[in-house]
Amino acid sequence: MIKCIIVLCIKQRGNKDTGTAGLRADQFLQQKSAGAGINDLFHRLHLEGRHHNKLRAADVLQITEHSLQSHDSCAEEELIQTFLQKLLMMNYRARYIHAKENNEEDQTQQTGNDHSDDKSDIFDDIFFSYEKTSQSERIHPMDVQMAVFHCADGFLKQLMVTKLSQCQYALPLLVPDSFTQQIEFPLWTFRQINKSWKIRNTNNEITSQTQLIYKAETPMVFFFRFGSVSSSKSQLMNSLINEKHNTFFHRHCPGSSRTRVLMDGVVEIAWFCPSGSYDDKFTDCVAFCNLHGDAGDHEKQLQILTEMSSVNVVILPKLDRNDRHAAKIQNLFRNRKPLICLLTEDEYSVIDIKKGKFRMGLKDRNQLEVSEELRRAINDCLTESSSTFRLEDVSKHSDIRVDEEDDDDCRRGREAAQKMMSLLEKKDLTEIKESVLPHQGKLWYQWSQKNKELHRPQVYETEMDISRKQTEMKKIREQQHESDISVFMKLLIKQMNSYAENAEKIFFIKWLGILLDEQTSADLSNLRHKYDEKWSTVLQLKYNYKSEQLKAEQTELEKISENIEAASFGLEHIMRQIGQIYESCSSVKKNMKDLQVHLSSLPSIAAEMMISGFPLELMDGDAAHVPLVWISAVLDELIQKLGDQRVFVLSVLGLQSSGKSTMLNAMFGLQFAVSAGRCTRGAFMQLVRVSDEIKTQMNFDYILVVDTEGLHALELAGRSTRHHDNELATFVVGLGNLTLINIFGENPSEMQDILQIVVQALLRMKKVKLNPSCVFVHQNVPDVTAGEKNMEGRRRLQETLDVMTKLAAEEEVYDAECFSDVIEFDVQNDVKYFAQLWEGSPPMAPPYPKYCENIQELKESIMSHASKSHGMRLTHLKDRIKDLWDALLNERFVFSFRNSLEISVYRKLETEYSKWSWSLRNAMMETENKLHNKIENEAIHEVKETDLQRELKKTSEEVEKSMSEFFEKDTDADILIQWKTSFEIKIKELQENIVRETKRKLNYILQQRDLKKIIDGQKTRHENTLYEKSKELALKLKDKTNDEETLKKVFDLFWEQSVKNIIRDTPAIKDIDIMRDVKLLLNDIYESVPVDHWRKSSGYNIVTLSNYSEYAIIKKRETAKDTYRTVIRTFGYTKTLSPVDESQIRSLVTDAVQETDRMIQSFNISKMGYNISYIQQLTGYIKRKVKDNQEGAVKYVFKNEFFMDLVYSVCTRANKMITDQHRLFREANDPKIYVEKKREEYYSIFQKYCHGATSAVMFGEIMCQKLKEPTDQSIYKKTARDLTDEMRSNCESLNGNRTNLEKHILKTLAEEEDFDKYMNYIHNPRDHFKSFIRDEVSQYITDKFSVSVLPKMKENIELLQQKIMKAAHESTEHVQENRGDVRLWLKSFTQQISDELIFSEKDLSGVKHHDVDDFNLLEVVMRQELPAIMTEISCRFNRNTFPVKLQYKFRPDELLIDHFSQCCWVQCPFCKATCTNTIENHDGDHSVPFHRVTGINGTYYSSTQNLCSDICTSLVASGQYFNTSDGMFPFEDYRRAGGVYVDWSITPDLSELPYWKWFVCRFQRHLEKYYNKTFEGRGEIPYEWRKYSKQDAIQSLDQNI
Repeated sequence: MIKCIIVLCIKQRGNKDTGTAGLRADQFLQQKSAGAGINDLFHRLHLEGRHHNKLRAADVLQITEHSLQSHDSCAEEELIQTFLQKLLMMNYRARYIHAKENNEEDQTQQTGNDHSDDKSDIFDDIFFSYEKTSQSERIHPMDVQMAVFHCADGFLKQLMVTKLSQCQYALPLLVPDSFTQQIEFPLWTFRQINKSWKIRNTNNEITSQTQLIYKAETPMVFFFRFGSVSSSKSQLMNSLINEKHNTFFHRHCPGSSRTRVLMDGVVEIAWFCPSGSYDDKFTDCVAFCNLHGDAGDHEKQLQILTEMSSVNVVILPKLDRNDRHAAKIQNLFRNRKPLICLLTEDEYSVIDIKKGKFRMGLKDRNQLEVSEELRRAINDCLTESSSTFRLEDVSKHSDIRVDEEDDDDCRRGREAAQKMMSLLEKKDLTEIKESVLPHQGKLWYQWSQKNKELHRPQVYETEMDISRKQTEMKKIREQQHESDISVFMKLLIKQMNSYAENAEKIFFIKWLGILLDEQTSADLSNLRHKYDEKWSTVLQLKYNYKSEQLKAEQTELEKISENIEAASFGLEHIMRQIGQIYESCSSVKKNMKDLQVHLSSLPSIAAEMMISGFPLELMDGDAAHVPLVWISAVLDELIQKLGDQRVFVLSVLGLQSSGKSTMLNAMFGLQFAVSAGRCTRGAFMQLVRVSDEIKTQMNFDYILVVDTEGLHALELAGRSTRHHDNELATFVVGLGNLTLINIFGENPSEMQDILQIVVQALLRMKKVKLNPSCVFVHQNVPDVTAGEKNMEGRRRLQETLDVMTKLAAEEEVYDAECFSDVIEFDVQNDVKYFAQLWEGSPPMAPPYPKYCENIQELKESIMSHASKSHGMRLTHLKDRIKDLWDALLNERFVFSFRNSLEISVYRKLETEYSKWSWSLRNAMMETENKLHNKIENEAIHEVKETDLQRELKKTSEEVEKSMSEFFEKDTDADILIQWKTSFEIKIKELQENIVRETKRKLNYILQQRDLKKIIDGQKTRHENTLYEKSKELALKLKDKTNDEETLKKVFDLFWEQSVKNIIRDTPAIKDIDIMRDVKLLLNDIYESVPVDHWRKSSGYNIVTLSNYSEYAIIKKRETAKDTYRTVIRTFGYTKTLSPVDESQIRSLVTDAVQETDRMIQSFNISKMGYNISYIQQLTGYIKRKVKDNQEGAVKYVFKNEFFMDLVYSVCTRANKMITDQHRLFREANDPKIYVEKKREEYYSIFQKYCHGATSAVMFGEIMCQKLKEPTDQSIYKKTARDLTDEMRSNCESLNGNRTNLEKHILKTLAEEEDFDKYMNYIHNPRDHFKSFIRDEVSQYITDKFSVSVLPKMKENIELLQQKIMKAAHESTEHVQENRGDVRLWLKSFTQQISDELIFSEKDLSGVKHHDVDDFNLLEVVMRQELPAIMTEISCRFNRNTFPVKLQYKFRPDELLIDHFSQCCWVQCPFCKATCTNTIENHDGDHSVPFHRVTGINGTYYSSTQNLCSDICTSLVASGQYFNTSDGMFPFEDYRRAGGVYVDWSITPDLSELPYWKWFVCRFQRHLEKYYNKTFEGRGEIPYEWRKYSKQDAIQSLDQNI
């Protein structure tokens, strides 16, 4: 049997009570110098150099990899991180972390042999083995704490001490410098700590007190020791303050080690705060100070504390009179101050030696007994002592360094803040805000209320009413603007703008907050006490049903509440004031007279504060309003300073005082207000930085934490609490990427209330296509470890959520049966159970470590959610805030919500789509041109889709790659993904359409080629006949005469005769009269048309008509619905066409115009000439179109005049195009014209033949002359395409999407102020659209002619010349290699250039060239002659030659029109604004950036002649109705009307929208004359509209688009 012996070696510990269980400090320092020990400690903790390069709070507060893990032990180098991480979470176990040792896994160490050995010696093996196996000493936990303290900057020290206080730990009061031993009093670190306690008075009444701890006057008990003692002083003190918690660290605490380096001489302080119960250890707040180490070695600390204490408690070993400390002890005993001597070697109970002097033994005594005796003794002493201690007074002692004085930045910050506070002296606290911060009081509240009224119009409100409200709001802003900026605010703004260093600015802000709290805390505490008393009275009266007295008490309660609100004065109110100064200045568009800085510096102040870690008020809790202008400006400044960073928005929602702010503070080390007296009002947002290492794993740079006021806030009792809660919940849930739903306790009714509000908010997000996540945090659960109970709780929560979903779905009119229909939710992972916050009963209870562990788990869960989210950019956050608030202002959230971010991302996608589609079109244009040339050259006789697809393959692949990169790599890829599939399909469809259309065009050219052969053949035959005859004449005259004059006369005679013969044989091409042909055809159709009708129709355009009532007869209806008889307002007379009918007819007219334009271009008149059959085709098409319309489900019948006027208008529009095309045909084919153009060329050939030129020379010249015209056409086409491509990129109006083009059209219209153009734009948008593009192209060519257009032309000339000469050279080589003749050369040459030019062998038919055999000479001649031809082409080129030289379809403007016309043209059924979607058959609703005044298109009020002054975005927010042929429908539910109304998204917008208001005022008389109606009566134009200038109108375009 194996026996095991374990021997425990126990050594008497007579060491210091701070946990140094071995050597005394002086003995230890003899062995190892203090400096070396400290350096070694700092080295082990990786803090070398940090004594000067301080640890910063900003670095500690950022999210790191380490902060996302739980650590009970860690490597030494991670001790600091782990300690701070736990401390920031208020986990008092931060002190109990121990470092992992290399041999930690080995629980025992073995020496010697494993086998039994009789000769072994117990003394060698056990009692002296430590000498052989010395181990490295663990780092003492208090050394970790103090090392951080020594190496931290002022802000981190303050944060650290504040968190130590929250953990109910003792705080460093006097700290010797780790190297110089100079004593520091860190007063700055106490400035944010306040303590609360309750006192029971003589009347048995409990009163509450909350005081800033540095100001609190309390008794102070000072504990110290002389020499080495066996008892633990710190442990004894803990038993007096809180026996369940180690307020002071002592030797028996977990992690304590034998040695410590940084604690000797440190004085720590803690406070006992009574709870007002009968078993409180002390009846009042008492401070306890603890001097670590031998008091005899730290005389300065001893002197200060013994002087300031109320009671001194000294722990002594057995001493004699000769002890070095005897004199000090004697002095203390003789002093009048109470003294309690605790003797470690004495066994006696407490003995009252004399008044105020006690002795007491500690040896071998029961700890509880000792503690109770000592407590009684201290209480007796305190009863006799009247001295109090105020922490702030420690700074009055000399020879100690006060941190606030030693740090220059801190000192200057305090001085500046004190200067500010001096301005508030002798002011009544309840009146300070009104006098110092006037901009945020009543005026801001009134403006907020007016704004809500504006966005929630009553049933009968008109634009006049809306305008009146806007005017009232402007007046309030003007009053704000006229209010003086207080001296306090002027000084503050000046101060904030004067700091160059960020540290000094932060000190100033913190000091200001501290001093404001100091000034207000006492009065607020009294007011809240009064409020609590009055509230209790009110509750009692409610219970007793005493209504008259109750009313008076409630009035008094409300007054106290108002006083509390008025007296609350903190940094948030100052920043709110700055925000209101900014908003009022922005509204009136000028600085205030008292504002000594530029307006833009105000949001910069707030942005810098946010970056520095201060929260910013997002929603004003007093006015219940979001100051959008201010928030947007601050976020813009943030973007300027940080870049457009990505943020993950974490918001929290829960009942009031449910621990939301406490939870966030613990999680991220924040400092949101958490006390019961300082509940959050409104919403605040704060940035938490993410470390670089985490950024690589996450998709964002910051977490934006949004803390909110509680639901069911008591302050709102009696007001519209439910509505406010819904509003707040919707705002917060919509804003957050993740929302924490905080549930406190297990009250079923409260839980049900909050869940219903949350579910409704989530349901609204679902309906507007926002996808937030949520995690439910169930706080204060008694036993969070009970698995079965938690499972049951989760099941009940799921059931409750499902019930709430059904209720919310009914209210929101949505089909949802369970919570998972609304949001992705995992009940196992998205529900967290939290332990209670306190470990025991406040105010002395520390936070429960389990609560802190729950916080850590929640933090890890949040970051897990965050890793799957893309967050949002700051620009997107700004838009989201605006969208949510705008929609909430309109009350009908889902109907009113406009997702600006999604809209802007979609617009960006449209711009990219425009680029992709242009790439495909451009590539196909090149292919089409090449194949067109080949067809004309008879090089190909068939065009297949597969050939076109092959040609387009490379571009198609490039577009696919570009699309893929855009959807995957764009900053908004997470939003874009929803459209990826549909846009891929659209691009594929576009490509197929382009291929089909190109094939159709080319096949049409193939069909026309044979018809053209006759025309072109006749022309070629004439030219070649002239050539041969002039050649014969020249050969006859050769060598007979060299006289140029004679030759000229002979040639002229010959030419005149030859041209006469050609003209005689070929009839001249006559001018045409399109309109005459149109009249003839219409007369044939309708037998006879009155002359008066044509007279009336001349200059008349059916396309631009405002309405078509005179052309249609309404079909008879049965009876009107009685339901709608009482409706106030309708559109149009009931006997006239309805808006739907008008829209159908306008669509018919527009389609007819577009299709006839296309048909005319397809006729190819410039090549084929004009024929009356074309007019017959156009007329036939229009007739079919009208017939199809009449056979449909329409409620009207057209008169004959409609068809006649439509044909007449269409042909009038086409007249110029057809005439221009026919002119080109005539110039190219009328022998009298084109032959005359050749005269000089032929005379030149004639001359050269006369002078004996060879066949090769002459053939070369003829070739060059023949190439002139096709070269000319090719260069113009290529330059037109290049220019079009350039304009698509560089022309501001043409380089974006359809919305961008619309904006520039509207800008140009405003700048030109041409009413006729406006009417064309309103009634015939396509037509104006084309005119605008033509004007833009014309202007671009004019502006860029010399710098861009001409260089392009010259470059194309040079390239084509090179290609021609290359073809000539290669043809020569080919002939020489194959010993061919001139026919082979010509065949080779024409084949090589057939892609570039319309030029083939047939162009030389009839020209005899069989005798050409010197091909090198032929090439030389061409090389010499071609540059002159190219120069001639270049010289003729000018700004106006595109229209002259090119067919319509090849011109840059027509190419761009064709590209941009493939968009949506559907018009708003109310105001006729055209949908601005870039894609023709787009998915989703039609929309426009902003709508128009409905009277602009001729809409008027029924039974009147008054044009409407309404705007549809205002109407849909109202309770008014509109009339259709199917009855009347409410504007707010306009989609119910069906038809054209269904597919439009019109969201309420009550912003100013100056553009169309300016237009109506500017052209009021024109509009009234045009429509023969007036803006009077209900349609009277609001006076405020007339204040808008043209510049306001133009600027509004940039703001809205």
